[in-house]
Amino acid sequence: MSVRIDITGLRPERITVVPSPLAELGMALHALSEPGHHPGLQGWATGVTARLDSHLADRMCEADFLWRTTFSDLFMPFAGVPGRSTLPGATLADDLDLLDKLSDEQFVDAALEFTCALPYSTGGVSALDDAEVRRRALDLAAARGPQQLRFSERLLADPPRIRDWLRQFARDCDEAFFAEAWSRLRHQLAADARHKTDLLRHKGLAEALAAVSPAVTLDEGAARITVDKLGDGRSATADGGLLLVPTSLGWPHLMVLHRYGWQPVLHYPVGSPELASPPSVEQLTMRMTALSHPVRMRICRNLARSAYTTGELAQVHGMTAPEISRHLSVLKKAQLVTTRRRGRYVLHQLDVTVVARLGSDFLEGILR
Repeated sequence: MSVRIDITGLRPERITVVPSPLAELGMALHALSEPGHHPGLQGWATGVTARLDSHLADRMCEADFLWRTTFSDLFMPFAGVPGRSTLPGATLADDLDLLDKLSDEQFVDAALEFTCALPYSTGGVSALDDAEVRRRALDLAAARGPQQLRFSERLLADPPRIRDWLRQFARDCDEAFFAEAWSRLRHQLAADARHKTDLLRHKGLAEALAAVSPAVTLDEGAARITVDKLGDGRSATADGGLLLVPTSLGWPHLMVLHRYGWQPVLHYPVGSPELASPPSVEQLTMRMTALSHPVRMRICRNLARSAYTTGELAQVHGMTAPEISRHLSVLKKAQLVTTRRRGRYVLHQLDVTVVARLGSDFLEGILR
């Protein structure tokens, strides 16, 4: 599973690394509504929540599905501006002005994405233009709760009113907590953008993408970027550009905007607390599968305490040496067990560091 971006014909000068104030506000709202996703930000989130005006806190709940479940493309409107080459604004006000450049159809479809599961990677009829799509959108919204239904009804009835609501809400968040946060974060984001831009200019796109995340790879022969994620999607730069947008609040989320007709965007975290490269989704799946077998779990219990030979494990578990060897092979393929030779004996031992990482790796893998 992965998201693939076709970059056939993409010129180097059309690849830009640039922060977005509105995208960072979206991540701030997500971190405030889902602090469990961001353990490193819990202190900040607790402080902001404690001093929030009750009226603003209520409004944050009114449409929190735009940022709680995942991250609405409304926070990256520059990608939807016709021409597929618009960059994020330098200020939050600039980004909000770009939001006004989206058509009503673009705005509504992006707002309904997570509420109503409308088509994303492929084109489709807008709920504003088709009665059947509109009915289905409201049915899906109703199944997700009264808040989503009320918001969707208001959105479909009067898109300009919801545009004004979102713009004012963003301004109020800026005044309440985001302006202070952005004044600190923008320097780190600007420094990261300069670093990635230098890599692009001097070492090429493959090096820059590797610095973004080990989960992002470039196949130069196929002119394709692949992002290792628990989900499938596709996009293409076509006659537009590619944007790399850093976030200081986003770890562990690595997001790809691949909406049909929009400019592709890689929204990636900087300053990740993880020093080691995260495993691929395939590696993570292999490790979880390897540990799901009760016999292998018991073998791991032994190998976590000491090194054993295959014969010793066979004796402990009342199994044959070939049976133990097959289980050890699965554990070694998943990189959970290491081996070393001592004379004519081969000793196996659990890599406790890798197993200990599985908790955070699993979280990162499913949230990526």
